[in-house]
Amino acid sequence: MATASALCAPMQLLSLRRAPAKELSPRRAAAVALSGSLIVKRDFLQNGRSHHQFLPLKQRGKLQAAVLPLTPLLDDEEKRKQMSEDYGFKQIGEQLPDNVTLKDVMDTLPKEVFEIDNVKAWGSVLISVTSYAFGIFLISKAPWYLLPLAWAWAGTAVTGFFVIGHDCVHKSFSRNKLVEDIVGTLAFLPLIYPYEPWRFKHDRHHAKTNMLVEDTAWQPVWQKEIESSSLLRKAIIFGYGPIRPWMSIAHWLMWHFDLKKFRPNELPRVKISLACVFAFMAIGWPLIILQTGIAGWFKFWFMPWMVYHFWMSTFTMVHHTAPHIPFKSPEEWNAAQAQLNGTVHCSYPRWIEILCHDINVHVPHHISPRIPSYNLRAAHDSIKKNWGKYMNDADWNWRLMKTILTACHVYDKERYYVSFDEVVPEESQPIRFLKKFMPDYA
Repeated sequence: MATASALCAPMQLLSLRRAPAKELSPRRAAAVALSGSLIVKRDFLQNGRSHHQFLPLKQRGKLQAAVLPLTPLLDDEEKRKQMSEDYGFKQIGEQLPDNVTLKDVMDTLPKEVFEIDNVKAWGSVLISVTSYAFGIFLISKAPWYLLPLAWAWAGTAVTGFFVIGHDCVHKSFSRNKLVEDIVGTLAFLPLIYPYEPWRFKHDRHHAKTNMLVEDTAWQPVWQKEIESSSLLRKAIIFGYGPIRPWMSIAHWLMWHFDLKKFRPNELPRVKISLACVFAFMAIGWPLIILQTGIAGWFKFWFMPWMVYHFWMSTFTMVHHTAPHIPFKSPEEWNAAQAQLNGTVHCSYPRWIEILCHDINVHVPHHISPRIPSYNLRAAHDSIKKNWGKYMNDADWNWRLMKTILTACHVYDKERYYVSFDEVVPEESQPIRFLKKFMPDYA
């Protein structure tokens, strides 16, 4: 990594963190402010002669990130446009004013987006059941070289089961709460996800979105975790780098099966959910193996389950993770900013949106979790009309994923995130590999 130092622009001083001394030569980079834009001045040697090159900051990989308070940058439209291009976004929103409350945003939503429609709710169940059954049919008929496509369809379809259970958790599936608990529990079973434990933890995610320590979803890595032990450090680097699209498996194991993580009044419902999951494993898995063998269990259940976890990790990661989205302490945290500024609307290919019941139309879901999935688009249109300039918007693309996997790692109060290859460059080969080989298309 090149050394970076800051030059002064009028009325502003930008400071940059130095890279390890062993990486200083033969080139240097400096961030300078020219004509109101961040430009990279790159000094390098070629054929024994010194050369200078000025590059826009968007040409990443040649410069370490500047230590800049990002909030002022969000107030500058040109800087936001540049950041959007750098990070793979269509739009990065302005900072929501401190005096705007979540209720202010919610009050602008039309009342009909909160209405439960039984026909639409059960229609989503029909879509998920039939599409998953079709996926199992494809797996049974596909030649080996087409199995990845069949697994992708079946795994995406079963992700729709999770979204149905997700609506049940938020009491937006049915007016009958017993029906919601039954449907939610059944919808989670093929994924061996315990319904009640997830409900308790997910409610906390909504109450504490992007709050340091308290949010139960993706937290930045703490410096003390990186410094704790070499083995843990390597595991974290892999977990937040190459295998991050499957790290929801670790979250599933760590958060939902340990009774010590729940309050005494939650334990009875937690134990019922765990009993249902273990019953499914004790009965369902042997039946699959009896009919199709161990290879059949791998083929019909495990691989679609891995695809589901790819989407579970990717969706939740993209929803709230970007270099410009901060995690804040409880004292600094603002609910409206966390839910509106701190949530990303990301568009995926239409077939994925249909099978997953629009779960990635995610901003309105964080304004009010009571909005049913089939009303999210109408709610989104309303929010975009009234609060559009504060919203983050992206199409799912390589640059977006590359930004998250290679830059959003260790917590820093001023910069929000610092990459592993800046904090521990000697052990960050997996991150450098991703930077080198992941496509950068947006």
